[in-house]
Amino acid sequence: MADALSVIPASVLRNLSDKLYEKRKNAALEFEGIVKQLASSGDHEKISLVINLLTTEFVYSPHANHRKGGLIGLAAATVGLTSEAAQHLEQIVQPVLNSFSDQDSRVRYYACEALYNIAKIVRGDFIIFFNQIFDALCKLSADSDGNVQSAAHLLDRLVKDIVTESDQFSIEEFIPLLRERMNVLNPYVRQFLVGWITVLDSVPDIDMLGFLPDFLDGLFNMLSDSSHEIRQQADSALSEFLQEIKNSPSVDYSRMAEILVQRAASPDEFTRLTAITWINEFVKLGRDQLVPYYADILGAILPCISDKEEKIRVVARETNEELRAIKADPAETFDVGAILSITRRQLDSEWEATRIEALHWISTLLNRHRAEVLCFLNDIFDTLLKALSDSSDEVVLLVLDIHACIAQDPLNFHQLVVFLVHNFRVDHSLLERRGALIIRRLCVLLDAERVYRELSTILEGEADLDFACIMVQALNLILLTSSELSELRGLLKQSLVNAAGKDLFVSLYASWCHSPMAIISLCLLAQMYQHASAVTQSLVKEDINAKFLVQLDKLIRLLETPIFAYIRLQLLEPGRYIWLLKALYGLLMLLPQKSSAFTRLRTRLKTVPLCSFNSDQLKRASSGNPYSQILCHSGSQISEDGDITQDNRNLQNGINFASRLQQFEQMQLQHRMLAKSQAQSRISSASLSKEGPKAEPWRIPTSEGNRPLSRSSRRGVGQFQI
Repeated sequence: MADALSVIPASVLRNLSDKLYEKRKNAALEFEGIVKQLASSGDHEKISLVINLLTTEFVYSPHANHRKGGLIGLAAATVGLTSEAAQHLEQIVQPVLNSFSDQDSRVRYYACEALYNIAKIVRGDFIIFFNQIFDALCKLSADSDGNVQSAAHLLDRLVKDIVTESDQFSIEEFIPLLRERMNVLNPYVRQFLVGWITVLDSVPDIDMLGFLPDFLDGLFNMLSDSSHEIRQQADSALSEFLQEIKNSPSVDYSRMAEILVQRAASPDEFTRLTAITWINEFVKLGRDQLVPYYADILGAILPCISDKEEKIRVVARETNEELRAIKADPAETFDVGAILSITRRQLDSEWEATRIEALHWISTLLNRHRAEVLCFLNDIFDTLLKALSDSSDEVVLLVLDIHACIAQDPLNFHQLVVFLVHNFRVDHSLLERRGALIIRRLCVLLDAERVYRELSTILEGEADLDFACIMVQALNLILLTSSELSELRGLLKQSLVNAAGKDLFVSLYASWCHSPMAIISLCLLAQMYQHASAVTQSLVKEDINAKFLVQLDKLIRLLETPIFAYIRLQLLEPGRYIWLLKALYGLLMLLPQKSSAFTRLRTRLKTVPLCSFNSDQLKRASSGNPYSQILCHSGSQISEDGDITQDNRNLQNGINFASRLQQFEQMQLQHRMLAKSQAQSRISSASLSKEGPKAEPWRIPTSEGNRPLSRSSRRGVGQFQI
């Protein structure tokens, strides 16, 4: 300290800490001359002591004017050293950097000024302190004092010039600091950071693209900044990098893909658009390199397909098509399970377009990698079944296409139908809303006969009788009305003369027994009129309630549709189709006279030309056993309506109608027992209830539509004996 004081006059030291700037400035000039003399004599030891004096007695002084003078003095010392300043730079720069955090804004200002003057002298030697200077400037860019900010901006420009012309700058050492600072939210700091990224990227010898994954997320984060200027600067920087990626032969897509996927789900619209645009370019450029990230990319694309912004939707759809066009091999890191997991999750999306594209992906995977997809069938099967309840018809049809593709294997086909029936059982609304659409589509995709046979087999053993009845009624209505099942109806019409038709009739019969109207419809469709008449007369045992009459009304309405036009034409020959006439009159007798169905059917029957009957036919039709008419006559077999048909010679293993009638009656008995049990259960529950007035003794309703039959009436005329 004494050696330093001996070199510097006391007046210089006194003026260096004066409150007047001019005196401090003049003292600094004298200080510069003293250091220059010491440097020319090569006395670096005394120079070091002088710098140390400035640091300890001035820069670190508790008095602001001393600190200001010390900073001016350090800058003056550097100017005096000129080319020899490098060996004292550590002593000079560190105190100045520490002054950037001084509480006095004027001290911070003089620190910027001092470092600016120091940097002008040392230039390239300054680079060794770059990270510390960058960190200090980053903080000063957001300084509360405007003068300090201005001084920091001047220093920042000088440092940028020094870095761009230096060959000693280490980007590897700088990137960790940049990555850390990219998370700062202050708008001034963000502008400062984007400015440095842009400058460094413009230097040919600095490979900023190679380190882009380290600060890419920060740039995307700035796209949602409240400042338009910052958003614009960040977008400009990103656009420049994207262009470089297009022109670069080697790019690390993997780390950036992860960032883009996250940013594609940003709540900010501009960020989403930029992210999906980048993903689009990555898919086009990276292609096979992105195979391990297909699932993640798909998870980002699918929600964007339904984005509220049209630009995002357009780019997302284009990207989706590009991605689907790439045919990857599961053996080469292509994870089928991961993609299926993404599509399964997106099937729960609230947006129809997203759900549709997710299904397209499942369909694509099934076509390309069927074996691999079937390995994950248990993971997606329940979700696909749930999708059958979707509000969109297009979604349901696509799901059915996928189910049909899966069901090409017999085991999967059976599983599909079993699960489908189960879903209908637990969700009756699904059967009501989507039942017809689902069944019809499956009949087109998987062969109608195969579907109906499988459904019939399952429903035959159905424990829930009420559901079985509802399901059979639905299937019967579809069978009778759907254009997709016209071939199946044609086959059933040939049941008496065609072995395949007969086999189908027998296959459906067991489950159709759950519904009287369904079995009668089936018989009418198969032109088994004698059996239809027998079934109709057996209904004398049934409880003719509202549900029964509703189904009967539907059947009467169906008889007036084009499907049954051939029956109406057959009524022109009542003598030939006497059992048809008897079956229809039987249905008429079950209807209340004041009902519209009664009026409709009676009107139709009034048009029948009864004059064509002969006494033998009437006698045969009124016989106690309707099956006595199937006789051998001159080597031919008589059809149910008494026609001798040579074609029936080819019919083998004829249907045992008496046994079928018994099967129907037994099934209906089970339904009646169930209904009785349910009624008794309701009565018991009502009697145990303690709320409300005392209930009157229970009586069976006696309205016209639900009148109980007496024991004698249950054995009415025309009942068939088995």
